[in-house]
Amino acid sequence: MKSRDLIDLLLLAAIWGSSFLFMRLAAPAFGPVALAFVRVAGAALMLLPLLVWRGEWPALRAHWRLMLVLGLTNSGLPFLCFGYAALTLPAGLASIFNAATPMTTALIAWAWLGDPLSRPRALGLAIGFAGVAGLALQKSLAGGTLGGWQLDGGAALAVGACLLGTLMYGHAGNFSRRHLSGVPAMALATGTQAAAALALAVPAALTWPATPPSPAHWAMAAALALLCSALAYILYFRLIARVGPTSAATVTFLVPVFASAWGALVLGEALTLPMLLGGLVILAGTALVLGLWPRRRPAAAA
Repeated sequence: MKSRDLIDLLLLAAIWGSSFLFMRLAAPAFGPVALAFVRVAGAALMLLPLLVWRGEWPALRAHWRLMLVLGLTNSGLPFLCFGYAALTLPAGLASIFNAATPMTTALIAWAWLGDPLSRPRALGLAIGFAGVAGLALQKSLAGGTLGGWQLDGGAALAVGACLLGTLMYGHAGNFSRRHLSGVPAMALATGTQAAAALALAVPAALTWPATPPSPAHWAMAAALALLCSALAYILYFRLIARVGPTSAATVTFLVPVFASAWGALVLGEALTLPMLLGGLVILAGTALVLGLWPRRRPAAAA
């Protein structure tokens, strides 16, 4: 993994870490369907002129049928799932469940594409999952209670929505690799957002909130569209092309770390020692999956 890919990975984790904060604050005003539509439609409107300007419109036109499938599984439905979860779950906890994405991506790649799951990579996935589980436990038991979150029917559905979203993300990463390899990242980002917007247009119109969202809520929705979707998916598809879907999906191991940091900066949430230790465990697992550690020594010349 080259340094530019590592920079893209960290930048993407920081951006997607903020998305859970924006969803948590904006979902009650818009509702999950309308918010998902605003997010993908805004991203598509930003990306389409850039795609035409770069001369990559033919790539989107040539693969539009595949883009429809990828748009649903990589954007429309996962955004709806996590928007629904944001009505119940804290932003940090939703981001922790989202960190199951590398596991679903790696397992689907192994079962569908025959991608070998080496021992270091499998160990890295296990360590990363352990770090995520530790963070989830720390958040759940903070203050000797369930942190204000009770596992009732609504919360169980929210957790199920998060895990369904990660399953779709895992499928989408491998679908892109198998059917859309070589397609420019800008075309993939634009096509997926436009396809998701078309799919969600009618449901969003039927569930549009009766009370107009405030300007502050619109600003959060705009941040989700322009920053967390348009820019983020350019980075994500570029990573898939360079390092593969499993390695690219390890960004979700880092997202809870950044989501907790954003929560501390914006909402004043405390960063505890267990959270910091859990973040270090996640980083170690990510390094193993990406092959950043341990470094292999070059073979000695004969």
